[in-house]
Amino acid sequence: MYPIERSSPRLCLRELDPADTEDVLAIYGSPKATEHLSFEPRTRSQVAEVIARSVALAAAEARSEYALAVVQRDLGKLIGFGRLALDPHQVRGATVGFALRPDMWGLGYGLEAVNLLLAVGFIDLGLHRIWGARSPLNRASARTLAAAGMVEEGTIREHVFKAGEWRDSVVHGIIFREWRERNPDA
Repeated sequence: MYPIERSSPRLCLRELDPADTEDVLAIYGSPKATEHLSFEPRTRSQVAEVIARSVALAAAEARSEYALAVVQRDLGKLIGFGRLALDPHQVRGATVGFALRPDMWGLGYGLEAVNLLLAVGFIDLGLHRIWGARSPLNRASARTLAAAGMVEEGTIREHVFKAGEWRDSVVHGIIFREWRERNPDA
């Protein structure tokens, strides 16, 4: 499915564009923004590669990844990055992830972005289950995922290798029927 576009009162999701490199770098290049992510801060060239790969995958006939810009509607400014990746080990399942610029934290944009990503997954892609993993220390993400209706399902032990150490990941998931009960008008 291309292009993906979905909006809420303050945000919209749209396909990434090479012109987004500097804005994505403000997230993926930030030590603060990547503290709880599964990778170290990225360079400008690495971010450009991520975007180029995302643009190429968006055009694929059998699309398996949806890397999307999270944009403030009123300003048209990219403030975050969201991703749905179809899970090859699960029928009609996908993983979800998101990251925002640190100056956008605490304003409710994370919950709004996750709700948009879940709508893309359940409405646009017809998924049955969406799950995501977070750092055990990322309590803000835990609150956001819970507020979106995602249930904490357990821990994947020593799942991520970052900064020379293994780190666990806490898994949160939601099933279509659970999402539908929370969003009957969607």
